Parts: sequence; structure tokens; C-alpha cells
Amino acid sequence: MTIDTSAPRAATLALLAQRAPGATICPSEVARALAAATGDAADWRGAMPAVHAAVDRLVADGVVRLSWKREALASRRGPYRIGRARRS
Repeated sequence: MTIDTSAPRAATLALLAQRAPGATICPSEVARALAAATGDAADWRGAMPAVHAAVDRLVADGVVRLSWKREALASRRGPYRIGRARRS
């Protein structure tokens, strides 16, 4: 599956914008949205590396935060959820 490098970032931010301010999304939701947009919804797992890379950049830019079971994660590892960064 070929994915435009900006698509995972845009899809992540679009999905978060559709949720309540404190809500989170699963990275697989982003991958499924990307796969559906390319017409190959069955191959969403093929989009996961691009999603992970985009999430790493979004975290580094301070745009999103990561968590698992309501515990904050400093970086992506194992299972995780994506939420909007909390602004101070």
C-alpha cells in the first residue's frame, strides 16, 4: 500500500477533531481510515508503519499525547492511544 506521507498526520488530526476534547483514538482507527481512502480497506495493517511514524512526529511536535489505560506515555511503545496534547 502506498500512502502519501502527509496522509497519516492529516487522518490522525481529523479523527481527533471529530472526538470530544479529552477523547483518544486508536492508531488502528487511523490505519483503517487510510486503507479505506486508498480503496484497500482490508489492508489496514499495511498502513500501520506510516501511522506510527506520523504519531512519533506529532508527539515530537507537541501536537498529540500518548497514553495506555489512562497512564501517560512519554513515547510510543506497545499498545497506545492518541489524544490531543494538553495545553497549559
